[in-house]
Amino acid sequence: MPKLISVNTKRETIRVGKYLKEIVTISDSAGKVLKEVVQPLMMEVYPRDVLQMVVGATLLAVPVSFTEEVWKLGATLPTLNILAIAVLSVLFVAMFIHHNFYADHLPTHRAEFIKRVFLTYILALGVSLLILTIIEQVPPESLMIGLKRAVIVSFPASMSAAVADMIK
Repeated sequence: MPKLISVNTKRETIRVGKYLKEIVTISDSAGKVLKEVVQPLMMEVYPRDVLQMVVGATLLAVPVSFTEEVWKLGATLPTLNILAIAVLSVLFVAMFIHHNFYADHLPTHRAEFIKRVFLTYILALGVSLLILTIIEQVPPESLMIGLKRAVIVSFPASMSAAVADMIK
């Protein structure tokens, strides 16, 4: 049977250059350092994060935008349903981002969390709208239909944007 020892964990946030890092120090009850780990702390949004979100959103926005089902749904679904899709998208993105970035740090980085969630969704919505406009699925006479289509496309696009943002 393995010997159980009592350990203490200390977390410290430092800035190396312009990036935040977290140092996790694990020590035994006598204070002897057993392990020290330095890992990136992804609390702040940098230009590279924005680029990753755009690329990630594009990964799923392109194939979904080209489906006739999306075009028909955008034209036929009631506005309330479209709003529900938008809220669900933001909620899923928020849960994913919270779990992967902010789970241990939300109280001290709440504003950055909210910023990252909404930036992820807005970028995915923008990419979706751009692609739909390019393929002429945002009719000038009915911009509301185009916006509805973009909200539908942004559901998977926002999730792929969040996943791509996580990759470092």
